[in-house]
Amino acid sequence: MEYNVHTLPNGIRLLHVPSASAISHACIIINSGSRDEREEKAGLAHFIEHLIFKRTKKRNTNQILNRLESVGADLNAYTTKEYTCIHASFLNPYLDRTLELFNDIVFHSTFPGDEMEKEKSVILDEIASYLDQPEEAIYDDFEDLVFSGHSLGRNILGSTESVSRITQKDIHQFIKKNYHTDRIVVAVLGNYSLNKVIKTGSKYYSEIQANLYTATRTAPEKTAVVKEVLSKPIQQAHAVLGTQAYSLHHPYKTGLLLLNNLLGGTGMSSILNLEIREKHGIAYTIETGYSPLSDTGIFTLYFGTDKEKLDKAWALIFKEFKKIKDKPLSELQLQKAKNKFIGQIALGEENRIGLIISMARSLIDYDKIDDLETVFSKIQAVNAGDMANIANEILDPGNLTALTFYPLG
Repeated sequence: MEYNVHTLPNGIRLLHVPSASAISHACIIINSGSRDEREEKAGLAHFIEHLIFKRTKKRNTNQILNRLESVGADLNAYTTKEYTCIHASFLNPYLDRTLELFNDIVFHSTFPGDEMEKEKSVILDEIASYLDQPEEAIYDDFEDLVFSGHSLGRNILGSTESVSRITQKDIHQFIKKNYHTDRIVVAVLGNYSLNKVIKTGSKYYSEIQANLYTATRTAPEKTAVVKEVLSKPIQQAHAVLGTQAYSLHHPYKTGLLLLNNLLGGTGMSSILNLEIREKHGIAYTIETGYSPLSDTGIFTLYFGTDKEKLDKAWALIFKEFKKIKDKPLSELQLQKAKNKFIGQIALGEENRIGLIISMARSLIDYDKIDDLETVFSKIQAVNAGDMANIANEILDPGNLTALTFYPLG
């Protein structure tokens, strides 16, 4: 896909992706997330993401929320371990309105004390809600095992104690330390000329004072393999298995993405879904995931089942792991896996807001954006030997940490 990048003097990059649609999509991505927090202030990045919608120097909450919704647009945001993203979808005439609002809430929020207290209550409810969902909570506990002692292991939401301690001073210090202008991308996908995007983007983002990146992140060390079972007041057993994995820049990243998709990725035809759910009927959900990060990654397998079927589920999973480790994929099997993965990526391009966010993140991660042809060529370049090496490293039972939530009684 055609795209253009314009860098402002303060380092903020404007990403322009032309589109013939009447609907536009835009985002502002900041390369700052929960891993950049101090332990005692866990949840701070996510808290800021909530608070920027509450009050700025010239708008109250209702004015912020209605600025785009009043013209039928959709405005939202999220926080990850490494990013904060605000995004919107809107009709083409409202580009100026959207980029101005992004500027206002990201760079001119006031974080008043009364709004902070109200939003703390909201987030504490959000934390409680996650704790009531074992299929969600188990991932947070698992990451704490795999990244033990490191900020990547902490819950993005923080804890009741840490969120309650956050002050206005903490917010301003975090923004000053982590909102680096050369790690911010403002991206627009829509029916505009490059000149229009540069002119509008410059109007609202040239004024921001430069705050250039200084390396502050520390990569996690490998942690000891743990097998842990926790008794919970739940009806079904939930389990996660996994390990630290390859970073965004590792040569085996594409191969592991392919292996993950083959094992338990999107769709009903994955190896584990066919074996565990369709053939044996012992799990409603079984899925794998691989999230590459800037200096590490994480591979996980999750399933839920009746406690009486737990041992059988583990046995079947490790049987499939052994098969894929011991017997390299044939050329036909490998090509089928590639075709499926390539097709899913191509279909994903239809999600335009997801596409522009992905492109903006790629610009931060790699200083470039690969077109689909390049992405597909990287997938096609993965060979059976690569897959065997990856499987033998990532799926080695001796390297896999396991966490199980087991029903009480």
